[in-house]
Amino acid sequence: MKDISNRSNLGNRYSMQGTCAKEVLFTVKDNRIYGVEFIGACPGNTIALSTLLEGMPLEDVTTKLENILCGTKGTSCPSELAKIIKNKIQVEVKNA
Repeated sequence: MKDISNRSNLGNRYSMQGTCAKEVLFTVKDNRIYGVEFIGACPGNTIALSTLLEGMPLEDVTTKLENILCGTKGTSCPSELAKIIKNKIQVEVKNA
């Protein structure tokens, strides 16, 4: 995987779909995720998730979090984060 830490759109807010959280914020450095913050979500769970993800390689984040469901929503905050990483950031790697 190419290093995308210098891309201009990293560290921004990303909209969430179908979850309690309306947005997620994070930065990427050396293909690792830092400073994950969910806006409008269950504080205890998302703070714990953010702590566990700190410094984790992007590929590990997507592998571990994709397809996690929250109740009957058909998605979850972790799953949406995985989708954001795959759809927005890994596309940047291909275009770099």
